Amino acid sequence: MELLGLTPELLVLFVSFGFMVGVFFGFFGMGGAFLVTPALLILGYPAPVAIGSSMAFVFGTAVIATMKHHDVGQVDYKLGALMFVGIIVGIEIGKMLVFGLEAIGRAELVVGVAYILLLGAIGLVFVQKARKQDSADGDNETQDDDIPEIAKKIKSYNIPPMVRLTDGSKASMWTISGVGGGVGVVSGFLGVGGGFIRMPAIYYLIGVPLAAAVGTSLFGALMSGAVGAFSYGLSGVIDIGVVTALLVGSALGARIGSASTAYVDEADVTIYFGIMLLMASTAVAFGELANWLEMPIFDTVSFVLLIGSSFFVTVIIIYYGAVSVREQAALAEETPQADD
Repeated sequence: MELLGLTPELLVLFVSFGFMVGVFFGFFGMGGAFLVTPALLILGYPAPVAIGSSMAFVFGTAVIATMKHHDVGQVDYKLGALMFVGIIVGIEIGKMLVFGLEAIGRAELVVGVAYILLLGAIGLVFVQKARKQDSADGDNETQDDDIPEIAKKIKSYNIPPMVRLTDGSKASMWTISGVGGGVGVVSGFLGVGGGFIRMPAIYYLIGVPLAAAVGTSLFGALMSGAVGAFSYGLSGVIDIGVVTALLVGSALGARIGSASTAYVDEADVTIYFGIMLLMASTAVAFGELANWLEMPIFDTVSFVLLIGSSFFVTVIIIYYGAVSVREQAALAEETPQADD
């Protein structure tokens, strides 16, 4: 018996994986789509289906996140709208690359290699961030309203047309379009929201304050996901059952991840997240080896590494949160007795 076009085993798998991705999204603010596409590739889905379904998942998660940042006024909708044209063009270019590679039978290989490099790079960044966290905590005086020096330098060149942003500063439309287009290509080619590139680009190149850069980046993910899902949907390559199962799990996981931020120090978990991404990179590499060497055992190793590492970090976050809640509850019980 199938539900949403999925066997019971696959349904449970995708809901569970969506839950884990949701926990990461709620806790780290990263949508986790960069894990969804590799997982679908490892399970044997064609590259266009994996990417298109991931884009649809990006849209669903970004809606929730953008509304959260909207409530505290951290979304520059004007900037997001100006980036929209670049995003559309970039996604179409990325999609054409995918379908062009698919036509010659190289899409899975190229996208897989790109993910090996991508996940490995992001994993190293998180591991290094965790290693430096202790020393940085003592001297970090950076404020959300600070603008990086490189952004100030770029903004000093008045290349028309210039646009006044919501925060009152000005930016060149060429810079805004370039950021939107570059992120769009990455989104369309890899099926990700592109936040790991878009947020730093908005902050370091356009020069938007950090808090607004995060919120605006999520709004950009919403647009990227919407355009990508629509574009791939027109080609009929989105698996609605997979997307629905992932979103169901993600909705619950995101709530738990968000709640955990009130109790868990991100520094305690960051290094585990970085290691998980490095293991995910290794998992995709094993998946590619399975195809090259025609050894199905590597597919099993790949799957176990990806799901196992995600499960481990999810458990770590929930464990730290549960311990903190228990400690606070115990402290609250002792306080009235001390007053008596």
